Amino acid sequence: MKSIRIGTRNSALALWQAREVARNLQNRNYLTEIIPIVSSGDKNLNQPLYSLGITGVFTRDLDVALLNDEIDIAVHSLKDVPTQLPQNIEIITYLERDFPQDVLIRKESARNKEFHELKLATSSLRRRAFWLKNYPHAEFSDIRGNIQTRLQKLEDGDFDATILSLAGIKRMKMDIDYEMLPLMTPAASQGVIAVAGHSEKTEINEILAQINHKKTQICVEIERNFLSTLEGGCTAPIGAFAEIIENQVRFKAALCSLDGKNCIATDESFEYNETENFGEKFAKIVLENGGKELMTEIKNSY
Repeated sequence: MKSIRIGTRNSALALWQAREVARNLQNRNYLTEIIPIVSSGDKNLNQPLYSLGITGVFTRDLDVALLNDEIDIAVHSLKDVPTQLPQNIEIITYLERDFPQDVLIRKESARNKEFHELKLATSSLRRRAFWLKNYPHAEFSDIRGNIQTRLQKLEDGDFDATILSLAGIKRMKMDIDYEMLPLMTPAASQGVIAVAGHSEKTEINEILAQINHKKTQICVEIERNFLSTLEGGCTAPIGAFAEIIENQVRFKAALCSLDGKNCIATDESFEYNETENFGEKFAKIVLENGGKELMTEIKNSY
C-alpha cells in the first residue's frame, strides 16, 4: 500500500499530533506522509472564536481536503471537532487521552495575586463562565493563537494570567509554571487526538482502527453526545468529562450561563453498556432542569 497521507493544521502542536498518529502507524509498518494545511481558524487571529459565527473553524479546511482526496486522513484536537460532521466524514480513531485539564499560567508580576484579583486573558466562553461562577467580578481580555503566541501576548498584554490546556503544554515539552484548576470542568473531549477519515476508504479505516484506544472512545463519545444533545456546538459554556474507574464510568458535566451565575451540573457514576446513550440521557436531565431556557438565553446573546 502507498503512503497514508496525513492532513494536519500547520501549528507546532498540530504537527506534533500528526507525528504521533504517524508514529502509531509506522509501528505497525505502514508508510506515512504528513501534509500541513492552513486552516481558516489559524488565518483569523484577531476575532474571538465565538464571534466567527461558525463551528468547525479549525476543521473545515481539512474536511475539504479529505473530500477532495488531497489527504487520506485528518488529525484533530477532538475538542475542535463539531459534533455534526460533514457527509462522508467520520471519526475513525481516538488516541489515548493524556492531559484533559485546564491550567492557569501567570505572568511574573501577578505571582502573588489571589485568584479573584487576576485579570484573565481567554476567549473561551466556557473558561470565562466557570471562572465567573467562582469569581463574579473578574475582568477578561480576548486572546487567540497557538500556545507560543498566547504566552507572548501574556507577557506583552495588560492582563495577569491566561488559561491553557495542559495537554498542549505537555506535548510541546514547555518548561513553564502552571497551576491546576479543579474549578474548571474540561471541554468535551479535551486532551484527545482524533483521526477523521472518509467513510468510503474502508481499507485505510480498517488500518486506523488498529490504533484506536477503546476506553478513550467510550468516554469522549459520552461527552460529545452530551454536548450534541445540548446543541452546544463549540462555543457555549459547557464542560463535560468522563473517566473509567475500575468497572464504572464517572461523568461530570455542567452548563453555565455566560455570567457564571446560573450553572446546572451533573455528576454520575454508572456501569457502561453499549446500548444506552448516556451522554444524551444526562443532557436531557440538564435540559429538563432549566438547561433548555439557559441554552436559549445563551444563543440569544450572540
